[in-house]
Amino acid sequence: MKKMYLMPLIVCVAVCLAIVSAHAGHHGHSKPVKKGILLVAFGSTIPEAQVSFDNIDKATKAAYPGIAVRWAYTSSIIRHKMAQQGHQLDSPQVAMAKMVEEGFTHVAVQSLHTIGGAEFHDLLQTVHAFAYPGGFKRILLGNPLLATQRDIERTVAAIRKTIPAARKPDEAVVLMGHGTHHPANAFYAALMFQLQRQDPNVFVGCVEGYPEIDALKAMLKEKKIKKAYLMPFMSVAGDHVINDMAGDEADSWKSILTAAGITCVPVLKGTAEYKAFVDIWVDHLKGPLAHF
Repeated sequence: MKKMYLMPLIVCVAVCLAIVSAHAGHHGHSKPVKKGILLVAFGSTIPEAQVSFDNIDKATKAAYPGIAVRWAYTSSIIRHKMAQQGHQLDSPQVAMAKMVEEGFTHVAVQSLHTIGGAEFHDLLQTVHAFAYPGGFKRILLGNPLLATQRDIERTVAAIRKTIPAARKPDEAVVLMGHGTHHPANAFYAALMFQLQRQDPNVFVGCVEGYPEIDALKAMLKEKKIKKAYLMPFMSVAGDHVINDMAGDEADSWKSILTAAGITCVPVLKGTAEYKAFVDIWVDHLKGPLAHF
C-alpha cells in the first residue's frame, strides 16, 4: 500500500519545489524573517472530530501569539473524501509550498501524531525535501505525542487525569491506539507498562498493531475484571473509535469484551479533546521555535 503512494508523493514534492524555486529566484535572499507554524494531523471525516483540531489550533495560537498557524493532513484517503464533500484540505507538501509562496522563512512543523510511526517519518522526509536553498531559511519538525521518556510520563499523568470519575479501582480502563507496522509501535506496550506501575487495571491496545484485543481480553479475564471503560488513545474520536471500539458489530472491542462477560462503557472523546494531552503537543513546538 505504501509503495503505491511513493511515486505520486515524489512527483508532488518535485512539482512543488519547481514552483517555489522559480518564485524564489525572483526574490533572492533578501526576504524579511517571517515565522510560521504548520500543524499536521492524520485527519478525520467525522464532523464531531473537528473539536479536537479546534482545541489544538486555539492552544497553539494562545501559546505562540503573533505566529501564523497553518494546517495540513497526511491521509490522502481522508483528503479525497473531504474534497468530495466540498472541503479542500492541504497535504503537507502543498501546505509547505503555499507557505514558501507566502514568504515564510522559518517554519515549525508540528506532528499531531501519537507516535513516530510511518506517517511521522513520511512527514520528516517531506520536511527535509523543503529544506533547500532559495526556499525556507529554516524548517524543523516537532516530535509527536510520544517520543521521549518525559513524554510517556506526561502522557501517563494525562491518561490518569482523564479517566472517568465514576470508574472504580476494580474496574478496567482499556485504551485503543491505532497501531502501526513501524517499530515505533513498541511505544504502546511501553506506555502500558508504565501505566500499570501506577494503576494495574489500565490497559493499552491497538486496532492495527500489538497488543491486540485478544491479548487484552486474556489479561482482563485473568484479573477477573467485570467492567471496563473503553477510551480512545487517538487524537480524534473518528471511524476507528466509533466502529472498531464502540460499534455493535461482532468484531468491535465492545462486542468482543461483552461476549467475554465484561460490561463495557465506551467514552467517545479523542485525546486532543483534553487539555492535558494538547499541552504536550503544543510544548513540543518549543524545540523547533527555539532555533529560529
